[in-house]
Amino acid sequence: MAEIKLSIGQKDGKTVQVVVTDNNAKSLMGKKIGEKIKGESFDMPGYEFEITGGSDYCGFPMRKDLEGPIRKKIMITQGVGIRNKDHGIRKRKTVCGNTVHEKISLISLKVVKIGKKPLVEVAPETPVEGDAPAAEKKEEAKPTTKKE
Repeated sequence: MAEIKLSIGQKDGKTVQVVVTDNNAKSLMGKKIGEKIKGESFDMPGYEFEITGGSDYCGFPMRKDLEGPIRKKIMITQGVGIRNKDHGIRKRKTVCGNTVHEKISLISLKVVKIGKKPLVEVAPETPVEGDAPAAEKKEEAKPTTKKE
């Protein structure tokens, strides 16, 4: 069983990332976007979450209006999976269905009911890879001169 990353959004605008595996991940299988989940299923007692979206292992986003655990190319004009500046232009884009399945790698959640302890204390610490300190700066490129 693969691991699933949970990106939990709070009302104050901050997000917490949690990685769940095995039995905790199996409890999420078959859930749809918009369903509510108890926090006890992944060691966060007192919390209740709502699934707001997600993406699969290739990065294709989940859409609420596409039924089932599938990946499909659909014609869309707006919404999840498209950034279209021109009004009325339709494009064929690949998106995932609204049901969580074994190839989903990230699930976005929002907090519906807050528990007794703050979410930062309840959620196990997960280091985010690729974060560089803000003080580091790239070396400035020196201008090259062309020899003739």
